[in-house]
Parts: sequence; structure tokens; C-alpha cells
Amino acid sequence: MDRDVSEPRVVVGVDGSSSSYEALRWAVRYAGLVGGTVEAIAVWELPGLHGWSAPAVDTDVDADEARQRMRKELTEVLGAGAADTVRSHVVHGNTVDVLLRAAEGAEVLVVGSRGRGGFAAALLGSVSQHVSQHASCPVVIVRHHNR
Repeated sequence: MDRDVSEPRVVVGVDGSSSSYEALRWAVRYAGLVGGTVEAIAVWELPGLHGWSAPAVDTDVDADEARQRMRKELTEVLGAGAADTVRSHVVHGNTVDVLLRAAEGAEVLVVGSRGRGGFAAALLGSVSQHVSQHASCPVVIVRHHNR
């Protein structure tokens, strides 16, 4: 990911959930206030691939599909004009690791919260919980609000 260090970077995780769309909207508004750029990060993994001796899926096809889906989601959530101002990255890897690396040197990292709480969150953990504890920049967790 090429980075322009002259503008504040606002990094936002987008995973297709309503709360990640709220986080994306928040990131765009905030970037407008601070004169920054938005980098939307979508992370994908091939489930069940660990332990295979040879790839069972064409990873280039999956990456292309993910990039197309990301552009479509950005346009649907923000509108064509605003979506064009967002730098989008589709990255293969572990979600927490990818977001933490992308947020290095950023003004802020913005993630959604699916609102999972209680015992399930303690048992499973969550992206928002992990990045808030380990990011090298401030983290904003945005919840989806029914309108």
C-alpha cells in the first residue's frame, strides 16, 4: 500500500456488515474534517486452506471477486462521487494483523462493531477488541444504529 505521508490517513475496516458501513461513513466524514484520505481495507481468507498441500481454489479469482465486491459496496454505501475518493485495498490474511499493519502511522483506525457481547465475545474475541488493544494509533469503534 503506497502511502502519502503529507495527509492524515484514516484507515477503516470494511467487512460487509452494517456496522462496518457506519464505520466507513464515519471515516469519510472525519477525513473531511482533518483534510485526510481514507483507506478502506477489506480482508479475505480462504477458509479451510491451512494444511492443504496444494491450493484447491484459484486465489486470483477470489481476489478479483473481492475487489469488485469492495468497489460495489463503497459505491452503494457512499455514492459514486465519495467512493471515488476512497483508496480501497483488498488484502489476503488475518483480519487483525492486516488492519494493524495498515494502521501504522495512521491518524486513526476505524472499525465497526457487530454488537456481539457477553460470553460469546469473551470466548471468541473480536476484531474491534483486538485492534483497540494493539493498534499504534487511536481506534474508533462504530456501532450500527437503526435509523
